[in-house]
Amino acid sequence: MKNRIFFGSLLMFFLLELLVLTWYARPKEEKLQDTVAVNEVVKTVQKDWHSFERHRNRTSLEYVVLDADGAVLYRTSEGLSESMNAAIGHKDTILDIEVDSMAAGKVIIYNNGALVSQSENQRTVVVIIAAISLQGCICAAYFFYIRRTVLKPFQKLEGFAWRVAGGNLDIPLEMDRQNLFGAFTESFDIMRSELKKARIAEARANESKKELVAKLSHDIKTPVASIKAASEVGAALSPDEKSRANYEQIIRKADQINTLVTNLFSATLEELHELPVTPTELGSKELRTLLENADYLHRAIIPPIPDCVLFADKLRLQQVFDNIFANSYKYADTKIRVTIGIEENYLVIPIEDYGGGIDESELPLLKEKFKRGSNAKDIEGAGLGLYIADYCMEKMHGSLDVENAPNGLRATVRVALGGVI
Repeated sequence: MKNRIFFGSLLMFFLLELLVLTWYARPKEEKLQDTVAVNEVVKTVQKDWHSFERHRNRTSLEYVVLDADGAVLYRTSEGLSESMNAAIGHKDTILDIEVDSMAAGKVIIYNNGALVSQSENQRTVVVIIAAISLQGCICAAYFFYIRRTVLKPFQKLEGFAWRVAGGNLDIPLEMDRQNLFGAFTESFDIMRSELKKARIAEARANESKKELVAKLSHDIKTPVASIKAASEVGAALSPDEKSRANYEQIIRKADQINTLVTNLFSATLEELHELPVTPTELGSKELRTLLENADYLHRAIIPPIPDCVLFADKLRLQQVFDNIFANSYKYADTKIRVTIGIEENYLVIPIEDYGGGIDESELPLLKEKFKRGSNAKDIEGAGLGLYIADYCMEKMHGSLDVENAPNGLRATVRVALGGVI
């Protein structure tokens, strides 16, 4: 509907301009002098010939009166033709004045056709400029409309795709169902939601797998320990070397089984260490964008950031901030206070909420895998956010500290400065 209005308006103004130009380009008839007014001028001049001091112009015409020798006897205003040659060149009307049946002089009536044409041309130019200006305004308005309804949604999609590629599925895609791509962007957010559900289901399955492995390792180690203990007793009480050798073989195999089970359990705990982190030099100005992207609910005021060079992986640093802000949204749901400063070789960013914090005994567990505080009851999550954030900061030669602050929980991110690693 809006597109039809836009193009209809442009077509209307185009036709208006075409109409004005057509009218302007038409053959124009030369303006003729008013015959009645001309006769009035001649009669009054003839009447007042001998006494021009009392002569008055009673018409709208401009004219000059010359005597037989070409001298000016009277003029209505300055700037009029005062010679025959000038009058002929200007296409003025030249008439003879007869007094007492004798040629006494001439009256030159000014031709104002040029002024009339100039006035019409000026009006035409004004109309065309007004039409072009309106067209420009309509085009500018349509540009801003396209920018708001098409370009900005696609820019949001670009950042959204970048986050999804980095594994961040917690931040929803802002959308406006009223714009042209409302349903399109909504489909992308539905995809994000479904991917997040699948990831949570996968995390739960992995957690169940780990619990199963832990249970099996315990169940296997218990009888193996019993077998080993019995074999050690048998080896000690063996009456001959052959029996003792058999018992020792059983003990070695029991130790081998115990080592295999331990390795299997450790492998399930270390699988997240395959997450790639590649830190490079990064300008601190980019940090504002990362923090603003993470604070998609606009709960914090980002303070000025010192000008420096950081040593970090931009994608993983974004993931660190995303996880911290997402935890604050989920578990505290309050405003967030962010401060930024430089301490020794680090840019320090404390991020504090006002949710009251958690029990001190639970603080050491927050950065462990699949560990969540008691305030996480009935709240969706896998217990990996702070663990991954801590792992990424360690790989970037920085750190993540979590502690209780006076008003809530404070997560302090320390990003290494470039050139000091």
